[in-house]
Amino acid sequence: MSRSGAVAAAHPLAAAAAREVALSGGNAVDAAVAAQAVICVVMPDAAGVGGDVLALVKAPDGTVTAVNGTGRSPQEWPTLGSPGAGNAVTVPGALGGWADLVERFGALPLGTVLEPARRLARDGIVVSEQLAGAVETHRGRLSAVSPGCPVLDVVPGERWAQPALADLLDRASETGAGALYRDGADAVARAVAAAGGSLSAADLHDHTSMVTEPIAVSWDGATVHVQPPNSQGVLLAMALHWLDAHWDDIEAARRDHVMVEIIGEVFAHRDDSGRGAPLLAEPLDVDTERAAVHPGGPRSYLHTAGVATADSDGWVVSSLVSVFDGFGSAVYVPELGIHLNNRADGFTGGANAARPGERPVHTLAPMLATDPDRSSLALSTPGADGQVQTLLQVLAHLRAGADLEVALAAYRWRSEDGNLLVEEGHPLGEVLAARGHRVVDRPHGSGVFGSVVSAGFSPGRPPFSASDPRRQSASLTW
Repeated sequence: MSRSGAVAAAHPLAAAAAREVALSGGNAVDAAVAAQAVICVVMPDAAGVGGDVLALVKAPDGTVTAVNGTGRSPQEWPTLGSPGAGNAVTVPGALGGWADLVERFGALPLGTVLEPARRLARDGIVVSEQLAGAVETHRGRLSAVSPGCPVLDVVPGERWAQPALADLLDRASETGAGALYRDGADAVARAVAAAGGSLSAADLHDHTSMVTEPIAVSWDGATVHVQPPNSQGVLLAMALHWLDAHWDDIEAARRDHVMVEIIGEVFAHRDDSGRGAPLLAEPLDVDTERAAVHPGGPRSYLHTAGVATADSDGWVVSSLVSVFDGFGSAVYVPELGIHLNNRADGFTGGANAARPGERPVHTLAPMLATDPDRSSLALSTPGADGQVQTLLQVLAHLRAGADLEVALAAYRWRSEDGNLLVEEGHPLGEVLAARGHRVVDRPHGSGVFGSVVSAGFSPGRPPFSASDPRRQSASLTW
């Protein structure tokens, strides 16, 4: 008998793939990987096999594991810091992450899990206005870096097949992650070299995922788990740690201001995210009355896509896939049908300075909360530096008594480059401005405020899911 389950994903076809694989005998881990792979077919501007995956997995026994499918910069990096699309590419970790997730935690073979994505790549997808718009936005860069890449020719409403990507997924179904890191390594290295970079086949040969314990912090009687380094998820843990200790001292009308200030404080530590859990002991100088100046605050960029799944056995997954910027580096590998990430652009300075063979601090920051009663809730969102901010606001709404769908739909703000972007109609917009924040109104429902996907499990009730009304996410149960 198949498990009951739930999914929320960044695209309806991804949610449908999760359900298909689950009804074929898969658990929530298989369903999550199936959805992630489909996102890489239908949303190549946001995610791809040339990008990364980060996932938190809760097992039925309550154990939470962090799977980090991100890659390192080239071991030989003579062009370190030089301009050029090829210099931005790190080893793509998504396929290795999927293989590890399915092998360690799944119930089905990798080939079965990848079948919906392989089929869509082979048969084609109907090009959405969103995808066509993304191509137009990035056409200049795509044309300059990879003038022959097929995505340049997509037409809204017409069917677009990706045979090279389908072939890669076929090979991965048969030989696993070696289809990329062994058999496809030379093709990746050639494409990167043509774009002025130095990522080598040996860099791909040496790639492994990181499978570790997450960072955990107490929150309202529950435990919130976040990705350890190289993810900047620890910044969310720092924010929750401070707010949990001061919650009862902050009235509702002041809470949003305080959270904005917390965000400014924790992002001052972004470059030091590699320290991980010890950052929880760092004091935060939060001005609970007035806006303060926070050098090194959150920055303005987007992209990425989320998947959250749960099943009746108690498996729960919170995950994100990404190529970083739109179409990543714009470097296209024709033999594999993939665009490569530009994650090396995540190097900044100090402890996060660009170095050979290193993983940069990573914006992907899914979270997973567990309760002593074995209940669990997965939340993830795109939005780069907005991810931590959006998740903090959703968790605060839930703690204040909102149900999940209300918390996901509630008005949001986003601190960015010294401004505070606020959704038009936010009931506290004027209050935030009066406290000294440089408020900039943005349309209600704007994608800049993220697109949260959520799924969860509680003993004695069916798995549940919910998705953000912003962007095109979808949720399903079975």
